[in-house]
Formats: sequence, C-alpha cells, structure tokens
Amino acid sequence: MKLSVIIPCLNAARTIGAQLDALSRQAWNEAWEVIVADNGSTDETMEVIQKHSGGLPSVEVVDASDRAGSAHPRNVGALLARGESIVFCDADDEVGTGWLAAIGAALDEHDFVASRFAIEKLNPAWISGRLKNPQAAGLQQIAYPPYLCHAGGSGLGIKRDIHRRAGGFDESLPRLQDTDYCFRVQRLGTELHFAADAVVHVRYSNKPGALFRQARLWAEYNELMYKRYGGGARLAHPWATYTQT
Repeated sequence: MKLSVIIPCLNAARTIGAQLDALSRQAWNEAWEVIVADNGSTDETMEVIQKHSGGLPSVEVVDASDRAGSAHPRNVGALLARGESIVFCDADDEVGTGWLAAIGAALDEHDFVASRFAIEKLNPAWISGRLKNPQAAGLQQIAYPPYLCHAGGSGLGIKRDIHRRAGGFDESLPRLQDTDYCFRVQRLGTELHFAADAVVHVRYSNKPGALFRQARLWAEYNELMYKRYGGGARLAHPWATYTQT
C-alpha cells in the first residue's frame, strides 16, 4: 500500500460527502486507501459516508470516540494505516483536481510535505476577499526562535514511520496540534516541504463570531507554542498576528 488518506471527523454529515466525492475523482496509479476516524458523531455522518464511498478503492471507518479532540482520531487512523505514507485531510475541506497524484509525487521525493491552500471555492466572497490565506504560496513560519516552518493539518503528508517516531499529534492540545506536530517532526531532523501542485480547498466558518473566537484561540495557543519552543525569546503581540487573518 503506497498511501493512506486519514479523515478525522465529528458530526460532519454536511461536508464529508463532498470531500469523499473529491477523493473519488482522483486519478493515480498507486495503491491507496481512505480511513475515516470518527470522534463520536451523533448526526448522519455514517450514512453520508456509506452513500459517497462507492467510487473509492478502499474506505474503512474506525471508532475514535474514546477521547475528544481532532488529534485523537488522526492518531487512531494513523495506527491503522497500511500505507508507506499517510496524509491527513479534514472532513470539511475538499481536495482539488490532481491532488492525490501531486501529494503522492511529493512524498516520493520528500518525507514530510504540506499541501497548498485555496480559500475561494468553499467560502463566500466576503471571507475569501478579506481573510488572509496563510498557505497560498508557501509554508507558514513562526516569528520567534527557532523560526520553524509549519502547515495546517489538512493536506499534511508524512512517511508513516516518521509519524510514529514523532509520537503522533499531541492529544492534550485543543488547538495548534498541527503546528506542534510540525515542530516536533522537524526537530527530529525531517524537513517540511511545500507541495505547490497539491491543492486543498479549505472551508472557513461563515459566522463572524466563530471567526473571532478562532482567532482568539489561535493567539492563545500560539503563545503556548512560544513557551514550548521559543527558548525564552520575547513574543510581541501574538493577538495582533491573528486578528489580521
């Protein structure tokens, strides 16, 4: 098995069908599978998965409801993955045309890769026109030592043995698990690369209050990342960074 695509989900009935449909339209000559790790859905997520999985080569739904948070289902899915490499995709996003072949090619060349984000397709114009896309043209980078690059978890690919050596995602973190994960993998000596041809269409909340709360939480947990990895360097105004997104 060449690649395992892992989709963590929780009450994703409204969006996961579109993600599965997007995956079913991918063309690639290698063997691959999809693992949906459910974090305890109580809506019609399972029915939607069954309806939209017919065009995929292999779909397995696993129970990851014993611990809340998106890090846990990602880790559960990775434990069961058979692929040489694993890629994490969010249930409310959609992979773009040619994404699978592009991410597969990137993982043939590198051990740790990030997809390119696009925000126009799945968001209203007022969002895509005003909010910053932090992963449109390259990796994101922290503004304090050790100045490491990082990427969003959706579309993040890695060799399976390196994921396990890194210990997976930190399940104690409610936010920025993907940032922390990127830092730990790089500190083990594996460089993160940007796969510009592997496009993931990312969905934002269309509610201003939810966007505000998300920005606040990103700022809070960015400060936690600074405390973990900054080596005592001063972090100036973390809130301002996220209120501009």
